[in-house]
Amino acid sequence: MSLERPVRTLNPEVARKIAAGEVIDRPNAIVRELMDNAIDAGATSITVEISGGGIDRIRIIDNGNGMTRDDLENCARPHATSKITTEVDLMNLSTLGFRGEALASIAAVSRLSIQSGGYKMRASLTEDHLIEPAAELVGTIVQSEGLFENFPARRQFLKRPATEGIMCRNTFIEKALARPDIAFRFVSDGETKIDLPAGQSLKDRFVGANSYSEAPELFYEFAQSSGGENPEWSFTVVIGEPAVSRSNKKEIFIYANGRRIQEYSLVQAVEYGGQGFFPNGTYPVAAVFAQVRPDLIDFNIHPAKREARFSDISALHHGLSSTIRSFFHQYTYSNFAEDKPADQARNQEFNFEPEVPSAPLSSSTAPTTSSFSDSVYEKHISYKPSETKSESLSDFRSKFLGIKSNGGWPRSEHAASFSTKSLAEQALSVAQNSDSPSVSEPQPKVRYIGPCLGTFLLAEKNNSLYIIDQHAVHERILFDRLMNSQGDAGRQPLLIPYKIKTESKSQDNQLEKLKAELNRIGFETEHVSDGYWEIKTIPERWTGTEYDLRTLLFVKQVEPAQIIRSIAAMTACKAAVKDGYVLDDITASRLVEQAFTLEDPHCPHGRPIYTVISREKLFELVKRT
Repeated sequence: MSLERPVRTLNPEVARKIAAGEVIDRPNAIVRELMDNAIDAGATSITVEISGGGIDRIRIIDNGNGMTRDDLENCARPHATSKITTEVDLMNLSTLGFRGEALASIAAVSRLSIQSGGYKMRASLTEDHLIEPAAELVGTIVQSEGLFENFPARRQFLKRPATEGIMCRNTFIEKALARPDIAFRFVSDGETKIDLPAGQSLKDRFVGANSYSEAPELFYEFAQSSGGENPEWSFTVVIGEPAVSRSNKKEIFIYANGRRIQEYSLVQAVEYGGQGFFPNGTYPVAAVFAQVRPDLIDFNIHPAKREARFSDISALHHGLSSTIRSFFHQYTYSNFAEDKPADQARNQEFNFEPEVPSAPLSSSTAPTTSSFSDSVYEKHISYKPSETKSESLSDFRSKFLGIKSNGGWPRSEHAASFSTKSLAEQALSVAQNSDSPSVSEPQPKVRYIGPCLGTFLLAEKNNSLYIIDQHAVHERILFDRLMNSQGDAGRQPLLIPYKIKTESKSQDNQLEKLKAELNRIGFETEHVSDGYWEIKTIPERWTGTEYDLRTLLFVKQVEPAQIIRSIAAMTACKAAVKDGYVLDDITASRLVEQAFTLEDPHCPHGRPIYTVISREKLFELVKRT
C-alpha cells in the first residue's frame, strides 16, 4: 500500500455503477433481463418497445402475475430476489433470473419505473423507491429511460441508435425462440417490427422469428431424451436440410433450460452430426433446445448467464451428434432412394427412430461404432487407350473400381446390388439376338450417355438427365468400401508409445469408456497408472501426432468412429479419380451404375455426387411445349 494511494472503501454510488456495468453494458442487456423477469412471472403475452435504439427508452409490458406494494418497495435494491433464499437453491434453478441484480443495476444507470398492482415505483441514483398510486392493470409495465445519462464515460462507448436497436431486436428474438407458447411483439420507434403469436411449434417460431429466406418446408424438428421416468437430459432440434447452409457457425443456436448459452461442445455436436451431409466449409442452420436436470447444470458462472457448467456433457454431446446423424441418414434415404429430380418436391415424412444412448450424464456411454478396412487400396490408373494395351480391361476396372472379376465388393447389407454385365455387353447381346423374336432382353434402367467437360458423366434414367461428378461418386464408393470393410483396422506399433496425462477423474472415465472402441479401430490403449495412459499402436492411415489425438479426445470430444471417418474420407479423396481423367466407356458406365446403388448420394465431405434435371424441366428451359 502506498501512502499516496491508500486503500479505501468505494462510496455506494461508484460501487453500484461498477456492479451495474457487469450486468448492464448496453440497451439490449436491459431487454434481456426484463424479458427474463416477464417470462418468470408466467406471462403469456410480452411486448417490448424501444425508442432511440433503447438508449432513450425501453418499455416491457407483460400480463404475468404482477407485483405487490411490498415487492415494489424492495425490488430494485442490490441482490433483492423472490427466486432463491439459500445457496442450495442455486443448485436447482428453474427460473431464468435469480440473482436480484437486474433491477438494481438498471436503476443505477438509468431512470427506472415499474407499474403493477395499483402502484407505480420510481428508482434511480437520485430517487430511492418512490411509490405512488396508479391505475390497476393486469401484469407489469417496466420502463427504463435515459440510459447512462449519469454515466457519460460509458455512454460514449454506445453505438449509433440504429445499431443498438438491432442488438435489442436480436436479444428479443433470442428470448422468443425458446418459448413458442408465449406471444411476443417487438416495437421500435412506434412501429411493430416483429409479431409472434402464441402456440407455434419450435420450428415455426425459429423460422418465423429469424425471417429466413428459405421456405419453412426445408426445416425439420425432432426430439430425443436420455430415457427413464426422470430423464437427466432431453432436447429438441430444429435444423435445416443441407440446402440450407451457412459459411460460419453463427446460425447454430444452443439453449439450455430456456437460456441461450455459448457452449462450444454442443455447437460441435451439431457440426459432427451433419458431417458428410453439408458441403465443405458450410455449416447447418439449427437450434438445440436442451433440458438438463437442474442439479446437473450451473448457470451461476457468468454475469449475463451466457455460459453454463455441466456436470458431464459427454453423454449429451454424443446423444445430440448421433441423433442428428441418424436424422440425416434417414433424410438422405427418403429424398434420394427414388432418384427424384432436382425440381421435384421432397418428401417430408420420416419414421424417425434414432438410436441414442439412454445413459445418464454421469454414467458411461458407449460410442457409435463403425468398421474400418485394414486393406490397402490399390490406387487407380488414369485410362488412356494408347497406354493400357498391356493390361486387360477387366484388370483395369478391378483396380479402378475395386471390383473383383465376379463384380462384387464389400458393401453394407442395405445396399442394392448391381449387374456385373456392362451396358455395352447388354447392347451387344441384344444386337446378336435381334433376328430372333423369341428372345426378349430387358432394356437397361440406366443409359450412360458419355463424358462432359472432363469432369462429369452424363446418364439418362427415368425420363431424367443425370449429371454425375466422377470424382465425387468414386470418392463415395471408396469411402463406403473402407467404412464397411469388416474386421479390425490395420495398425502399426509405436516404437515410443504416446503418453497421455489426464487432468481430471472425468477424463480418466472418458478414456475408460472409449478404450474398447479405440482398441478396435487401431489405438491400443492401456491405463498405466492414475492419470497416465499409453497408446501403443495407431491405425495404419493415421498421420496425426500425440497432441492431435489428445485434442480430438478431450478438447473437441470427437468420437473414435468419427476419427476413423475423417481418415477414411481423406484416403478416399486422395485415391479417387481426378477431374480431367479420361475413362473408357465400360469403366465409366460401370461407375454410373454404382452411383445409383449408393445409400448416400454425397461425397464424404457433403457434396452431391449428381444433379438431376427432369424431362419436363428441360422442355421448360428450351421453351418447348
